[in-house]
Amino acid sequence: MRVATWNVNSVGARLPRLLPWLEETAPDVVALQETKCADAAFPHAQVEALGYEVAHNGDGRWNGSALLSRVGLDDVALAFPGQPAWAPPAEEGVLLPPEPVVEARAVGATCGGVRFWSLYVPNGRALDSPHYPYKLAWLAGLREALAPEVAAGPVVVMGDFNIAPADEDVWDVRSFVGSTHVTPEERRALAALQDLGLVDVRARPGKGDRAYTYWDYRAGMFHKDLGMRIDLVLASPSLAVTDAWVDREARKGKGPSDHAPVVVDLVQESGL
Repeated sequence: MRVATWNVNSVGARLPRLLPWLEETAPDVVALQETKCADAAFPHAQVEALGYEVAHNGDGRWNGSALLSRVGLDDVALAFPGQPAWAPPAEEGVLLPPEPVVEARAVGATCGGVRFWSLYVPNGRALDSPHYPYKLAWLAGLREALAPEVAAGPVVVMGDFNIAPADEDVWDVRSFVGSTHVTPEERRALAALQDLGLVDVRARPGKGDRAYTYWDYRAGMFHKDLGMRIDLVLASPSLAVTDAWVDREARKGKGPSDHAPVVVDLVQESGL
């Protein structure tokens, strides 16, 4: 089974790249993040024409997540149980605070006998932002929701985690002092997910013996390989990894996402 995760940074803008990539790479299950569209605007027909069933969770704004599968799509969930809602702070002069909303950041389904999740973990923005404790609460809620699923059978959790697991997963950790994505609290939250019984699948090295998945659009960061490894695949150990790589070619050329896909080939002990 070949699986992949890709933050496409707008599925509409990336569709001319996504469709040929699906045909060429031929993953069985694909997790997409930051689709930035409502469900009605997702390109269901074009994707389904390539043999995929689609589960999409989008609200038409800046979030959105999806699972594409050509090995079945059952027990679809458009949020994980207990997923924390984002409650924007009340603005000065506004009598009623905005209503909390469960953002379109997660979609789960069973594909080919394996439970998959496509996740777009909150960014956190800054250490003094209300988005930061929300991110930590979101990750804590995710751990609680995943615990029974991991115990029940093989699970693959893929997506943009907005966390670099280790110092080696950023181009220069000194540049991130006082920033999100590298704090001990975020890394502990990520490690707590792994402690459930999930393995962080590290792709084979790319350019410069590194396997970054994200590069800022500015200042030629991609060409200088000044990136981060924040797009992750966490898998049950019963799923043996035969290969894993970052598809840097998908980050090149005209109009790319600022993320590259991570592709993983898996084999289950039962012969999946």
